[in-house]
Amino acid sequence: MTKSLQMGVIGLGNIGRQHVHNLSHMQRVTLAAVCDIDTGRAQEFAAQTGARAYSSVDAMLQQAKLDAVIVAVPHFDHVTAAIAAFEQGVHVLCEKPLAVHVGDGQKIIAAYETARRHHPNLRFAMMFNERTFPAHKKIKEIVAGGTLGRLVRATWINTRWFRTQAYYDSGSWRATWAGEGGGILTNQCPHNLDMYQWLFGLPTRVQGHAHLGKYHAIEVEDEVTGYFEHEGGMVGHFIVSTAESPGTNRLEIVGELGRLLFEDGALTLQANEVSMITYSQESKDVWGGVKSSSRAIPIEQGDASSHGVVTEQFVAAILDGSPLIAEGVEGLGAVTLANAIMLSSFTGQMVELPLDPKRFEVELQARIDAGKKV
Repeated sequence: MTKSLQMGVIGLGNIGRQHVHNLSHMQRVTLAAVCDIDTGRAQEFAAQTGARAYSSVDAMLQQAKLDAVIVAVPHFDHVTAAIAAFEQGVHVLCEKPLAVHVGDGQKIIAAYETARRHHPNLRFAMMFNERTFPAHKKIKEIVAGGTLGRLVRATWINTRWFRTQAYYDSGSWRATWAGEGGGILTNQCPHNLDMYQWLFGLPTRVQGHAHLGKYHAIEVEDEVTGYFEHEGGMVGHFIVSTAESPGTNRLEIVGELGRLLFEDGALTLQANEVSMITYSQESKDVWGGVKSSSRAIPIEQGDASSHGVVTEQFVAAILDGSPLIAEGVEGLGAVTLANAIMLSSFTGQMVELPLDPKRFEVELQARIDAGKKV
């Protein structure tokens, strides 16, 4: 008989509700428990699904006899919820971001590694569902396959994160240092930051320019420009905003053998006949450029429930030993980029990686202390 995983959802906000729905319709899974500090909300979802309701993570983990949980609580609480689960030998699928800052992310990973000494088959995954998007998978395939040769530049402009003041006013914790630990980089863009480091790896140096409450009455950043320098010479640009409408989502990747462009759902490869670097060094033509040809790259249709795809793969990893879409430890990359951009902006200096977690924590804590209390 096929084993059914006993699973729980910690946090029943907007994304937690989606996870409850997905688990309630998933094979090889029993939604056994739901948890939220709002007791009424937890009981409401329990009544709808047949799960047991809890208002305490510790009580749920000690009483419900769960195999796995999805952590969907506010950002700062990821660390306590994930560590509590690992201490009970419970598998964890964590919503983005892994943590608000690198120090907390490292605590989660350390707790996972400690728990694996007693539970060697314990799985820890990140909900980086955008890795399942067909276009993103194709971009990864092209970049990793060497089609572009040596990479020289990656520029991602993603300003399709428009938010109104009413959105920020909808919760007292929103867009506050104490409530979310940051703005667009912490809330809207962890997927984009993960995609960047998934495609290109972490840079060696970061320069950040973050504007705090430039377009909204908020404490945190609503417009950011990041500049990255990578080992080997590649440079990157990361430009995001919650104030532009219409917004842009344009990823341009340039290598010696051509350019890959993703915009408006279309993927285009402009391939050079020869390496532009070699041509630049060897050509006798003073003004000439490299001949190239352009073609559209077909993109398959994706699953409408990408969160469900990640969760199903998480279940398969536990029951069948299949690979995860994103290992939990990989969540540290996006947090590192976000922290480095903000630390650079706070200090007005370029930041070297690996990041010193304490430097960022000191800067963040100063803003929490001076900011709105939630």
